[in-house]
This record gives sequence, structure tokens and C-alpha cells, in this order.
Amino acid sequence: MEHRGNTTTAFRLLPERGYFQNRGVDVMAFDDIYPEGHQSGVSIIMHGHRVATNGDIRLEQTPGQWQPVPKQLERTVDPEANRITTRLAWPDRDRHLRGFNPMIYPDFECEYTVRVEADGDRIQIKVDLDREVPDFLLGKLSFNLELFPGDLVGTPWLMDDQAGFFPEQPNGPVLKLPSNHAHTGDFARPDARADRDILADGGRGYSPIIADDQIAVPYAVGRRFVCRPDEALRRFAIESHGTELKLYDGRMNHNNGWFVLSSEVPAGATEGAVHWTIIPTVIPDWLYAPVVQVSQLGYHPGQTKRAVIELDARDEARREPELVRLDAGGETVVLRAAAEEWGEFLRYRYLHFDFTEVTEPGIYQLRYGASRSAWFRIAADVYERGVWQPVLEYFLPVQMCHMRVNEKYRVWHGACHLDDARMAPVDFNHIDGYVQGPSTLCRYQPGDPVPGLNVGGWHDAGDFDLRVESQAGEVYILTLAYEAFGVDYDATTIDQERRLVEIHQPDGKNDILQQIEHGVLTVVGGWKALGRLYRGIITGRLRDYVLLGDSAAMTAGIAGDEDDRWVFTEDNPPRELVTAGQLAASARALAGFNDELAADALAAARELFRVTVCETEAARHAKLFAASELFLTTGEAVYREHLLAETDYVAGALEKVGWFVARVEAKLADARFTAAVRSGLPALQKSFAQKSAATPYGIPYEPYIWGAGWGIQRLGFEYYFLHRAYPDVFDAELLLNALNFVLGCHPGSNTMSFASGVGSRSATVGYGLNRADWSYIPGGVISGTALIRPDFPELLVFPYLWQQVEYVLGGGSSHFMFLALAAGQLLAEG
Repeated sequence: MEHRGNTTTAFRLLPERGYFQNRGVDVMAFDDIYPEGHQSGVSIIMHGHRVATNGDIRLEQTPGQWQPVPKQLERTVDPEANRITTRLAWPDRDRHLRGFNPMIYPDFECEYTVRVEADGDRIQIKVDLDREVPDFLLGKLSFNLELFPGDLVGTPWLMDDQAGFFPEQPNGPVLKLPSNHAHTGDFARPDARADRDILADGGRGYSPIIADDQIAVPYAVGRRFVCRPDEALRRFAIESHGTELKLYDGRMNHNNGWFVLSSEVPAGATEGAVHWTIIPTVIPDWLYAPVVQVSQLGYHPGQTKRAVIELDARDEARREPELVRLDAGGETVVLRAAAEEWGEFLRYRYLHFDFTEVTEPGIYQLRYGASRSAWFRIAADVYERGVWQPVLEYFLPVQMCHMRVNEKYRVWHGACHLDDARMAPVDFNHIDGYVQGPSTLCRYQPGDPVPGLNVGGWHDAGDFDLRVESQAGEVYILTLAYEAFGVDYDATTIDQERRLVEIHQPDGKNDILQQIEHGVLTVVGGWKALGRLYRGIITGRLRDYVLLGDSAAMTAGIAGDEDDRWVFTEDNPPRELVTAGQLAASARALAGFNDELAADALAAARELFRVTVCETEAARHAKLFAASELFLTTGEAVYREHLLAETDYVAGALEKVGWFVARVEAKLADARFTAAVRSGLPALQKSFAQKSAATPYGIPYEPYIWGAGWGIQRLGFEYYFLHRAYPDVFDAELLLNALNFVLGCHPGSNTMSFASGVGSRSATVGYGLNRADWSYIPGGVISGTALIRPDFPELLVFPYLWQQVEYVLGGGSSHFMFLALAAGQLLAEG
């Protein structure tokens, strides 16, 4: 049926939500706070899909993640006036040449106001500046609105009497403009330690941070723009009063860019500098279609089977879900019953449908009215093949640094970073959170080649860096999986001498031990080379950091030249002590497989425990962790005594330390320690139960900007040890619910499994080294469903949204592998 908009309906500002709503269309205004991740400013959600975002003043027409962003000062929600007023300012001095990802602000100081107001069936946006635009920003400073390219490619647009299609790739010609970086402002705080020239790569060629000098010529210029005139559910118009609209392709100067509708602020304009009218098509009878959420993989016959059905909050109709089994003769309805009302969460209403009673093996689908789940299995071997194995078969091999990785005809990447690494500059704020203090903390000086670092390790996601917590953390999870489940699996050749990996070519060695070895090689290699742990190893050039493609192309492989990666050090007692515990655990796994490396790992762990000073709560927790793993490895009295001396503290900190204390408590064989821990378990279990009951998914889950999948898997991993040690207090349901969440039982309309290649429908577009190909790495686990504030769960199929589809090391995939193995073990035990 053709949907037609009804212009008699009106937007209203929902005071309890803080955004405008007109039936199935929502307009948010400056509630989200992540412009680098395309989550900020004015956003439009139409009939269950976010179609536009980042409506705000920017310093160029097509900014990327490295360009300056304004500082939000104040946001006022006025329901009586049907208006949201936001006060913002340039620059944000907290981000100029400092912070997690430093930015370079031009010499422009200005406060401005954006008023977003409901006006019947449309939204008015008006921008007032406190000053005129300086000459160097004329033709640059604009009000922009970004349009999501994933849904637009191949679809039409209209601009006045012009028409076109959003193209598959950005198309020239290219427009050359003067760069804002010729006018850098003097806004540096005393602790601003980023180097402008390093960030800009000395001005040599393209730099992601100087990407405003060559942009796409606009596809169209006019006064009235219509997006998706072919589809009423996504159709909206924008009219500009006094300034032209220009349609740009932000992918021209940033591969991860979006389409951008932009109006330049005219010379001399202040009050009313920009005035847009947004006119969305509103479908009066539209309701969000019910979403049936199940594990895309399926269920063991013996486990609880509970589907979640997500409904529009206005949907009062109720239908009986049907569970259908598929066999050679067709489909059979095996269960039809009423669903149980759960309540409201985020913006939706939820039902539960329990089909635990169904245990017959087979292929099933759950139906609710016209809505369908994916097909899934019920089988005793549901967790046995093609579930955790892709992590070992594909993901970890592909991420291996300092190796060439082959898969039959395919080369995932060449032998890379064989020139690692040079000592990073001192007193220096680099990208991605890397900071070097006033000293290198070792015998090497800035710029010195540091031998022994070109071995082992895994690239973190698509960033190609090696963080010590990612490396040691990955080693630790793999070690505990090896110990808990006796993993013995060989599908890969890993040849350290030849620096060669051959996927699906067994070499007679246990893959999980070879991967543990590979991780320990980098951590111990750094320890031996530097006399301390490294903070991490990362490229010194921003353009290499954003590299799409073969990691071997990042450097020339010649040690000591300017393209070598940098190694950073730090004084961080909590991280050092956690790494000590992780290394101690790895020594157990490596014993008998690589005894020399096991001895080195244990020696480093002992020394870190001995010399690291604890002055913070975090360091105290970390020392307890290190002591636990060192005691499990060595049985030595010094670690037992440290734990027993902290008995009272442990009893009061079980929420933080309980999971790893559970691993060691019985082996300590101390009645007082056991009694103290036991006394705190009921309160911990109650906390888990209360937090789990607050969501329809049976797990503690507080949505935020980043997808919560990694954190939920980490919780499930930790919870396993509480369940194994104290099954009388902690049942297995939270762990299984965490796994189901990752496998598809999670909020929002996109119910794909976060684990790439696992389940009937999974994340086959991921933020990894092959993201430019809109592809995936089997066994990689994405970050997952994110939150568009305040209440819209979203999981887009788009390879450049790291907060939704990024892979990671030190958790993510390995935590998923652990949970899948745990589920198989626990359900087999009955």
C-alpha cells in the first residue's frame, strides 16, 4: 500500500523524553554528544530509522572525525514554547591539541544559539551567531546536516528543479579551498602537548586532519531539497530561508564520510544567520512493526528458551506467538500461546515468550503476526561447531601482527611492522589516547630504535596498534578458556620463524596455545627490551592510523626510518599489576609448550608484583588480582599472605573482585577468608538479580553511546567463575542470557548476531582491516547495538561506525568464545 503523509498532524515536544515527536517521526536536538561518531546536534528518526544527524554549525562543509567540534554550553527544553534552545561555542579549549584525539582549532572564537522549534507538521531551525564570520571562514563555516549513506546509495533526491541519485562512490570534480589550518588559533592550555606538525604530517600530501582543502563539488545547489521522494517512510524536505542549500558527498575527503546538506553562513550575518524548515512525511497510521528477538544460533534442548518481542509503545493489539518447526515435509506449528507482558524499556514495550518446553531437535522460527524471527536450531550440539571456532580459525590469525597471513588463494595481509619500533617523543599527547610523559622511563631516548619489539601481538581492530592491555588481556582470556574447557583445536599453521600463518592448514600444534604464545611474545618482548612494560605501539602518522587495507603497506620494513611505529611507556600501577596477573596465568598454559617463554612471563609477573606501588583503589584491586593469579601459578606463600591480609577489604569489594577471588578462594584453604567471602555473596547475587530484572533481556544492561556487547560479554565471562565456585548462589542464567544477547536477542530492529559469521544472520559488515570492502572477519565480534540518546537503540549496517560495528582485542571475540564454550560445558553437564 502507498503511504501518504498527513499534514494535519503536528509535532510536540515530549518533556519526559526531551525531543519532538509527530507519530512515527522524532526530531532530537543536541541530546547526543558524539559528533565524531555521527551522533550529535539535530537528528531525524523516521518510522524507526535514523536518516539524518549532526545538524549543527561546523567550520567546513564535510568534516570528518578529526575536524574541530563545538563545545556545548547549555541546553534548555521548553515544552510550553515547543522549543529546544542550545548554546554552543568555538573553540573547545579542552580539545585543542589535547585529549584522547587532539584537534586543531582555527583562530575563531564565537558563541552561538541553535533554536529548534515545532511548527505544526514541520520543525524550524534558527541559528544566531554572536559575531560575524571572519573572512578566512567565509564560504566554509556552515550549518550542516549529515545524511546516512548506507540507506541512500542508489536512491533519488530532488533540489528545486534538479534531480539525481545518491551514488555508490564519491564522484568528482574536486573543489579546492583554502585550509583552516593556515589560521590556527592560540588556544592551547598549559597541558596541551599534541604537536600540530605531527598531527598534520608536516603538511605532506593528504592528511585526515587537514582535509578541508579539497572537497567534492556539490551535486546540487538550491533552496528546497527533498530526500527519498520515492519512499514516504523516509521522505523529508528541507527549505532554507535566505541561504542556499548545497548537497555534498563527504566521502570525497573522508572514506568514512556521509552525504551532507549544507548552508554557508553569509558575510555579515549574525541574528538569523541560518533558518531551515524541516518537513518530514508523517504516516498517520504507522506503528513500529513488532520485532521478534531470539538467538540467531539457537538453543540447547535443556536451556531456558525465552524470546523477546519488541513493540511500539502505542501498540495495544496482542497476538499469540507461534513457534514453527521446519522439516522435509514443510512447516508445523508446535507451540501457540499467549506472550507475557514485560513492560517498557527505552522507547518500546516488550513481551516475553517462553518455549523452554520445546526440546525436539530441529530448525525453528518464531512468528508474531506478520513478524518473523530468523530460523534457528534446537540441538544438543548447537554450540559445538562453527560457533567459538571461527575466533581461532579466522579472527585471531587475521589480527596477528609481524606475520604474513594466508588463506589458500587469499592473502589477508603481508608480514607487517618488521621495523618495530622507535621510542616515542616525550611530553607528548598523541592520538587514540596515547600519551608519553616527561621521560621515556627507560634507557632509550626519543627516536631511538628499540630492538626486540617486532614479534608477536595482534592488531587492535582496524587501528593496527598494540595496547598492552589488549595483548595481555587476550592472552589471559585464552588461557582461562584453555584451562576451563581443555580446548585442543588445530586448524592453522603458525610458523614464528618464517613469520607465516596459513589458515585451515593444521600444523599438529594446539592453536589456542600458539595464540597465547603469540600474545606473550609481544608483552615479554617489550618487558625485556625496555626493562618495563610498554604502554603500546602505534604509528606516529595519522594517515597511517586510518589506513584501509594491508597493514604491511604501513611501513617500509626498514628499522630506524621515519615511518616506523612508536613505542610508548607509562607509569600506571593498576595496568601494570593487571598485566602481571595475566602474565602469571599465561605461564601455566605455556608450561610444556614453550617453557622458556613461560619462565620469562612468570619472572616479569613476579617483578611487577614486587616493585609496583599501590596508592589508589584501582591499584589495590589490581594487586589482589595479580596475587590471585600468581598464587594459582606458584602456590607461594607471599601471594597467599597478601590475599589473606586483605580479607576484610575483599569481603566489602566483591562487586569488583569477587569473580577472580572465586577462582582462588578454595585453594587458599583459610576458614576466615572463606567465611568473609561467603558472607558477601547474597548481596552480590541480589545486585545481579535487580539489575537483570530492570531489562527485558535478563542481564545488567545500561545502553550508552557505544554498543554494550563487549561489556555484557565481559560480565558473562566473569560471572562464569562465580557460578562455578558458588553454584548454590549464582545460577547459570545470566551467562546464558549474555550469550543470547550477543547472538541476536537484543533491542532494536536489527537482530543480527554480533559475532560475524555465527548464526543464521550475523554482522557481515564490520569495522576491521577490510572495512573499506564492506566485509567482515569471521569470528570477529562487533561492539553491537548503540544508543541514540535518549532512547533509540540502533545497529546500522555501515563499516565505519566504530561504536556499533568495531572489532576489538582483549575481549570481544575471545569473551564470546569463552561464553560459547561455557554454555556448551554447563548445558552438557545438565
